[in-house]
Parts: sequence; C-alpha cells; structure tokens
Amino acid sequence: MTNAYDGGAPGGSHAAHHALRELVMAATVRIHRTGVGYALDEPGSFLGSGFFIAPNWVLTCAHVVNGGEGGEVAVVYQTGPGQGPSAVPGQVAATLPEHVERSVPGSWPAPDLALVRLREPVDHDCVYVSERPAAHYGEGRVFYAGWTVTGGQLQILDGFLSVQGTIGGWSTGAQMRLGHNDLPPGVSGGPVIDPVRGEVIGVLKSRADHGTGGTSTGIERLRTLQVPPDAVRSEHDDVYQAVFHAHDRYHRDRQQPSDSRRPTWADLQAELGARPGRTLGPDERGELLGRLAELPPPATTRGLLDVLDSLPNFQLPTLVPAPRGWRDGLGALYENARQDGALKLVLDYAMQVMAAERPATPSLLDAEQALWEWVKQASTGLDSGYRSGLARRRAQWLGLRRRPHAVPVGPLPSAIGTPSPPLGEPARERPGDSGPRLSVLLEVLPRGWEPERCDWAVSVAAPEGDVIRLHEAERTSLQELPARVTAPLAEAFRQCDEPGRPAALHAALPHLLLGLAVDDWRLRPDGPPLGAERPVVVRCSDRDQLPGDGEYGTSGAEWGAAGDEDLDPQDRWRRLHARDAQTEVLDCDDGVREPVPTAAELRRRPPRTVPVLCRYGDQRYEDDAAALGRILYAGFGVVLWRRWRSQPDAVCGEFHRGAKQVVDDGAGAMFLPDLVHGLRVKRHAGLTEAYWADGIALLYDDPQRPLPGAGDLLEAP
Repeated sequence: MTNAYDGGAPGGSHAAHHALRELVMAATVRIHRTGVGYALDEPGSFLGSGFFIAPNWVLTCAHVVNGGEGGEVAVVYQTGPGQGPSAVPGQVAATLPEHVERSVPGSWPAPDLALVRLREPVDHDCVYVSERPAAHYGEGRVFYAGWTVTGGQLQILDGFLSVQGTIGGWSTGAQMRLGHNDLPPGVSGGPVIDPVRGEVIGVLKSRADHGTGGTSTGIERLRTLQVPPDAVRSEHDDVYQAVFHAHDRYHRDRQQPSDSRRPTWADLQAELGARPGRTLGPDERGELLGRLAELPPPATTRGLLDVLDSLPNFQLPTLVPAPRGWRDGLGALYENARQDGALKLVLDYAMQVMAAERPATPSLLDAEQALWEWVKQASTGLDSGYRSGLARRRAQWLGLRRRPHAVPVGPLPSAIGTPSPPLGEPARERPGDSGPRLSVLLEVLPRGWEPERCDWAVSVAAPEGDVIRLHEAERTSLQELPARVTAPLAEAFRQCDEPGRPAALHAALPHLLLGLAVDDWRLRPDGPPLGAERPVVVRCSDRDQLPGDGEYGTSGAEWGAAGDEDLDPQDRWRRLHARDAQTEVLDCDDGVREPVPTAAELRRRPPRTVPVLCRYGDQRYEDDAAALGRILYAGFGVVLWRRWRSQPDAVCGEFHRGAKQVVDDGAGAMFLPDLVHGLRVKRHAGLTEAYWADGIALLYDDPQRPLPGAGDLLEAP
C-alpha cells in the first residue's frame, strides 16, 4: 500500500510490527451493556469492539452501541500492559447516520460510526489516526484488532486482511472490501490499520455473509458529522474538532521527554520508515499537528478550502468528504505535493493557519508564537529568500494582533460567588449585585499528639471579618471528617445561600493538610460534590508556623532584601488583582518533574504570577507539603494545583494548557474561584473539555481578611 503519501519504500523490522500490534491492542476496548458491574469477563453483556481515538473518546460502530439502553454503554479497557480490565460508563455523543429508525438489532446503515464520550476521566492509550483519507486502495493488506467470544470466554484477536476494493464509490457511505481472513462476531467497531505507515485508517463494520472477510468504514467519514449551525469559535462547539484536537495534542505530548520507556506511535512510525508528505518525519508531523490543535479550528469548511486554494503551486484535489479541520488540510497537501516543494507547501499552509482571524487572547497569541517557532525551525534548510519572506509575513500579521489590556476588576474578592465572565471578556457588574456576601468557613486543626485526629469548626463569615461559630468538635479522625461535617455545613449553607447564588466555602487548613479533597466531599450520598455545588477554596491557617530558611531558603523577616520585585504577601495580593494574571507551572516541564524553586527565587517572580503545581501527590518525588509550603512562605495568596491521580507516565499537557487558559485568558484573579467552580460543574456533568481539571484545587487566601485567631478554636499543645 505504498503511494504518493510516502517517499521511499517503507519497510520496518519485525520488532516494529510487534510494537504496532502492542500499541493497537492497548487502545482496543470492549463495549458492553451498562450494569456490567464486577463481572467484566462475562460475555453476556458484550456488544462489540471499539478503540480509544482520543483521551476519553471511543470510536466504534453505531450498530454496536445500538444494543445499549438510552445511549448508555460500559467501556471495558486495560489500564496498562499486563493489568486487568476496568470498566467506565460511556455516553453515545454522535452517530452516523444520525437518525435511523430502529430496525433489526445489530444493523445500521453506512457509514455506521459512533463516538462514545466517557462519563469520567481515565488514563488509557490512544491510537494514531491518519490525517489522510483512506480513499481507494488497490492491492495491499491492513491490520485489524477486536474482541470476540471463543469457547465461552472473551478474547482479543488480531490479524491481516487483504484490500479488495470499495463498496459505494465516492459516496459518503463508501466502505472498503476486505478478505482472506475470518472475522468472527464481536470484532465490529475495532480499528483497521495501515501496517506500512502505522496509522489507523478505518473501523471494522461487518463480516461477510458468505466466505471470508468483510467491510470497513474510513475514518474520514467522521467529517460528515453534523456541522454546528453557527460558525465554530472553539473546538468545543464541534464534536469532530474536539475529538481530533484532543487526539493531536495527546500524541504531541506523548512525544515529550518522560519517565516512560514505552514506544510511542511516532517512534513506531519512524521505525517503519514512514515520511508523511515526503517531507516530514513522524515526530515533526506530530509536533506540527499538536501546535495546530492549540488554535481554534476553522470557522467553516469553506474557510479551510479557501486557505488550501490560496497556496502557491498547489492544485487542491477533489476530496469527498471535504477537509474539516486543520489536520485534514495538512493531509490534503500530501496528494499533489511536488517532491521539491513539499516542505514549502507545508510551511505556507502553517503560515496561513497562523494568520486566520481569531480573538487575540494571551493563550492564543502564545499558541501562534509556538507555531511560528516550529515554522522557523523547519525552514532552516531552505533558501534565504524564502526564509526572509516568512519573517516579513509574520511581522505583518503580528502587527494586526492586539494583546488585550489589563481589565479593572473592581473591588477585591470578598464577593466570591459572583458570576464570572467568559474567558477573555472584561468583568462586568451584574445588575442587582449587593457587593460582598456571606461565606462559610470550615476550620480544621490536627491534634499534635494524635496526628490522625483533628479538632474542627464550622462558622458563618461576614465580609467585614465577623465570624459566627455554629458548631465545633474535637478528636475527630480525618477519615471520618467528611461524614461528620455534613450536617453543620448544610446548616451554614442554609443560612448563607441566596437564590441562584450559593455561598462559597473557605476551608482553612494547616499547610500539611492542604491536599485534603474538601471539594470532593458530599452533603448527601446521592448529591453532587461540594465543588460542583458551590465555589470551594482553601486557605492556609498556619502561615506563621511555616518552617524558616532551613526548609525554604530565606528568612521571612527580610522581605525586599532579595531584589526590587520582592513583595510582601499583601502587596503581592493587591498587585495581582490590579492586572492580568499569568500562570507558571513550577514542578513540571513538558511532563518531566522539576523541583519547586526556593522561596528566595519565588519571591522574585512578577506580581502577576499564579503558581501552578501539576504533580501534587505524585509520591515518587519530593514531599508535596514542602513544595507547597515553599510557595506559601514566599508570600503567594493564589495557587492552583491538581491532586495527581494518574499513572506515572500519563501526559499532562492538557492540564498545563487548561490552567493557562483559565488564568491567563480570564478577566482577573478575583474570578478564579468561580471559574474553578465552573470547571468542577462541567467535570461532574461528564463534559470532556473539563476533564483536565479533575482533582483541581485553588488556594485563595486574602491576607487582608485574616482567619479567626488561634485561640478561637481549641488547640492541641
């Protein structure tokens, strides 16, 4: 199956083909009816196969999920090599065709595709999907994988099939005819892979009624998913764009340095000798696609086609279905690219994408700059005239971009719980706002001689600083604390909540307990987590007891001694809330764990800095409390982190990206409690665009609003 897509004659070693098999099998899943429970290996609920096409997205056949109830299915997958199966609930998000009258179970008209969105985030492997249409293949072979029932047991199987042509010609329901191998029941929905280039190109649809083989549907048929009625402004407006942007960022992030020794899809493709478009290596292609996926998708298909038509010395081929995303446009370049001009064609395309009209938010300007850095690096071997032309075009377009100015955000956030504006829009007062509001304060104090027990209290806190104690208790185990506080918290919320405006919860915790997942607690077993019900922030109750220079690197009494940017906590708080905020991930560099800087170094950070911790709870590294304590000791009152719940080699690019968008593109630091609350609401609702925020926590500790005195709560000596 070599053609114009590849330059040279790809081959690949036996080890490469073995690696391909392992990568495919790791991402291939089983689809079951809901209620599978602990009987994950029982074939009675088994419906068919599928595969992870992007983080928390499964692609399968529509006729497979048609056997579920109400669009709900269970996805059974393996969390890693040699590990047992796990089940996660899934919701059918889209089918092709969309509307079909129920007929014979197990049947569905072409193209017979379905996307399943997981109801909760999990760690898993994803396949690499070709950005080039499968179209028509002559003689050749494809590799497939899927699940079936053999001897009463569920088993995964794989093999090769010959390509024997197509059914349906160029119509949107075209299928590839496959033969020379048996396809047992259950494999429908499994991936079809080009073993020469190491890419998924289709989905197994059906097996032959007579003889061997069956049919598959090309991945490009997903381009025919229903288009939103309005122009697409972000990837989350369009399920197609959401899936493939997540796919491309995943594979870009997997290629970053990490502790994992497992080969990636780009590693495999390099071993196979693939050269996408005759000019890019698999790693270059993956990096380019990842950077394109940081930008908003094309507003319309017509706009994307206009970009392709504008490229010099390029004849846009007739493609059905037409390209829909930036990655599809790149794939279209492979068709008619000349050997001597292929790289320039790719670079011209990237420049046109860079210049597309979009909002000039800080994160998008940074994404454009990252794409420009890729273009500069890729063009170093080309002639100087072409390189200088690229620089002139970039300078011209850059002059049209305007980074937004700082937005006055009004009174400082004693009014947590006011609605926050959409990212990138200025803050506006809401008619009828009454200013600062009541909040609920939970104080937790560990007992020195009983480290597993604590004293605690629940109070109503007024904006001016008055605190009304409602309940206090002693000697409660930390394990029992979430259940013990529910009734007092419910009463406090009842006294403070207003219609449509739930009161915020401030959890005052000592620095050794700042990782306590208060936002995950529930007032009732069937209720939402507290963090999805109302804004929940943490505050540090023992800043005055943080260790000194021996632990954190500088004396707390010498504010300002380290340089002009050295700020005391109140000054840093005031200046942060008077300008745009900006994230800085302190403990992770593209997936590689880094030590948190010393307190002296942290104090030199600009006032607009919001520290971010990516790997809080990753026990393989330094103590989390020490890292977070160092940040607090340096005087920061706003810190964002996530409680690490992932596998050691899990990618974290989505968390970095999401944190940057929330903080850098937001209307000001005062809105962070409400923005984090909004993310928790979306996460609880099962919206994949918020899964990066799973376990997110926000320290929001106003030094101008001190906590009650230490003597107000019984202390352990």
